[in-house]
Amino acid sequence: MGIFYMEQVFHIEKEVQMRSKDQDLLNGIQQFIMSYCDRHGYGPSVREVASELGIGQTSAFRYMAELERQGRITKGRVTYESNSLAGDREMRSVAIVGSVPCGPLTAEEEYIEGYIKLPESLIGTGQYYFLKASGDSMIGAGIDDGDLVLIRQQETADINDIVVALVENENTLKRLKYNVKKKRYYLHPENEMMDDIYVDNLLIQGVAVKVFKDL
Repeated sequence: MGIFYMEQVFHIEKEVQMRSKDQDLLNGIQQFIMSYCDRHGYGPSVREVASELGIGQTSAFRYMAELERQGRITKGRVTYESNSLAGDREMRSVAIVGSVPCGPLTAEEEYIEGYIKLPESLIGTGQYYFLKASGDSMIGAGIDDGDLVLIRQQETADINDIVVALVENENTLKRLKYNVKKKRYYLHPENEMMDDIYVDNLLIQGVAVKVFKDL
């Protein structure tokens, strides 16, 4: 009877330890997802969670699914994202407004394709919208075809800013430059195979502040 009782106690203590460990891991994963969402505006992949917590991807997926079941995170378009509690995080819906060429100037019709929620702590104040990059003229700046570029809406920019520029009713995404000798502004593609674009009439529509891409 004594041995049987000791075995029961051992199994109970082990089960309590496992439950405590599971809860700690759940909390750790949730905290990482919350922090990741604050920094990037979207949730981490299962692989990133597994790497951060030092566990296998299968275990990471199981714990993330349990957090979703408990209502602590939400399954997003690609991965799990942190749920924002009222008063805990201010979220903003940012419109995806068509596309902008990263190549030759091209007329683009503006239309809203959808919205993405971002924490206000990530983007700050101001008016923002997303544009889908198309072309390869800005690859040197890390902007590839299909990337979502977060644009802060404004009519002024500093030299070397990456801007959305409207030139003769056509728009493009380029780096703003100034030629001192010619005393002229120009748009510089971040691709050595492409030429600079000199313009007489330049209208700034916004400045690129962040790039969101699939890995």
